[in-house]
Amino acid sequence: MTFRRDLEARIAMGRGERPADLVLKGGRVFDLITGDFLEGDVAIAGDLIVGTGTSYQGVHEVDVRGAILVPGFIDTHLHIESSLITPHEFDRCVTPRGVTTVICDPHEIANVIGSEGIRYFQAASEQTLMSIFVQLSSCVPSTDMETAGAHLAAIDIAALRGHPSEIGLAEFMNYPGVIHRDPQVMEKLLLYEGGHIDGHCPLLSGLELNAYIAAGISTEHEATSEAEAREKLQKGMRVLIREGSVSKDLHALQPLLTPLTAPYMCLCTDDRNPLDIDEYGHLDYMIRTLIALGTPPLAAYRAASLSAAEAFGLKDRGLIAPGLRADIVVLDSLESCRASMVFCGGRLADDAAFAERGSIPNVGRKSVKAPVVESADFRTTANREETDVIGIVEGKILTEHLRETILIEDGDKRPDPKRDLARITVIERHGKNGNIASGFVRGFGMISGAIASTVCHDHHNIVCVGMDYADMAVASNRLAELEGGFVVVRDGIILAELALPIAGLMSMEPFEQVREQLLELRSAAEGLGVILEEPFLQLAFLALPVIPALKITDRGMIDVTRFEIIS
Repeated sequence: MTFRRDLEARIAMGRGERPADLVLKGGRVFDLITGDFLEGDVAIAGDLIVGTGTSYQGVHEVDVRGAILVPGFIDTHLHIESSLITPHEFDRCVTPRGVTTVICDPHEIANVIGSEGIRYFQAASEQTLMSIFVQLSSCVPSTDMETAGAHLAAIDIAALRGHPSEIGLAEFMNYPGVIHRDPQVMEKLLLYEGGHIDGHCPLLSGLELNAYIAAGISTEHEATSEAEAREKLQKGMRVLIREGSVSKDLHALQPLLTPLTAPYMCLCTDDRNPLDIDEYGHLDYMIRTLIALGTPPLAAYRAASLSAAEAFGLKDRGLIAPGLRADIVVLDSLESCRASMVFCGGRLADDAAFAERGSIPNVGRKSVKAPVVESADFRTTANREETDVIGIVEGKILTEHLRETILIEDGDKRPDPKRDLARITVIERHGKNGNIASGFVRGFGMISGAIASTVCHDHHNIVCVGMDYADMAVASNRLAELEGGFVVVRDGIILAELALPIAGLMSMEPFEQVREQLLELRSAAEGLGVILEEPFLQLAFLALPVIPALKITDRGMIDVTRFEIIS
């Protein structure tokens, strides 16, 4: 009977027979179907919109005269862990910018502590103002060429199903496993046959792309060029334009986003830290940048909400229209995309609303179980001078596979700041085998010292880059004391650090404090000569063996194109 009373009340409020619970009065609604601006109030009952386009009375009324109302923004693919803050702090950080729904893949924390990490995000989704939809991680670990802290088989994923936040199977990174029909991969795909499966297939094309899509994979965020994105669209995939702290694809894909393609294109951030969110923004930054580059506002706002909702089967949101969830962003203008008010399910996202949320226990403490290392552990024994070198492409997580001649001195190939050849080392930190693998990377511009991190996609071992072995040892050992995080060292002295004790991935501090520590880390890295705008997340992606062309894990250098460890 309660449902019937609520239903009848909604109908009565929508008809104007009784005051609505909340009315936003005097604004203009940007209609993403026709592109028109609709004059009139927006009436809300509970968490649902019940009326638009006319005058309403409300128990509570908010004056939004002169403002434009748009649907809440939907981030279609991200790893909240990469924001370096908890889900609750992430909510407080980005919801006021208009992000009312996120579709997350918690495979970062799952690679450290397994199913417990996914349940942590499921529990958080029950309390946040924004809607957090939790896809179940498909590739833990991403390949068999790394040592992760956990392994999730199809049976483990099946045991996590049924939570209200579940929305599908998260990005299927092991695209060779799909194409070549690996039995374990097939089990996971069959588990979600007929449901939503998110994709991850950088540079895949032609017959192999056909095979990948034929597996039932319908969305994809790894396109880095207009040609790549166009082919994926032409084959029926929904393309998610990505603009993270490292992976910046918006400018490359912007020409493809038009009113014609917008129904099949969405926006996502994938990995974005609080420093970039504070300095530039989140999806709001993407929207205003797209418009500044010439994208029609209708196409940009469709991609940010309606198209995203339809791509992931969220039929209850994406428009400001009767019967849909009251996720509403109040803007001064479409071009500036700066929110003055944000409503999540009809509730104003303000300090009082954030303060009223519940809390959940932290997980993944004391997860760094790495061996204590010494300077000698960073030497590379070799008997040939021709050397594989990872070449950084700033703004991309794609890397170049370079080859350089490096002289052997006393059985070791040493870093060379004059040639921008730094040592890069991955140390297994889950207490499984103590593996240590070293190689070379070009692109940091480093001339001294070392930086180290436990944010090391997706296995999240310790990754360290440096010019001095002793500094690399100090930085790496300090991470165990911090329970994970970021460290910058020069001449044996720790210049800056950030503790990330939740699985070695997330801080327990407010996002404002994390932002300030990131500023200190950036400054300290610049003091070593580092030229990258975001050196720590760039470093993290150098260990991800599913992104071409050359990477490194605790098992050695990885030729991703051939999908094999270089002997």
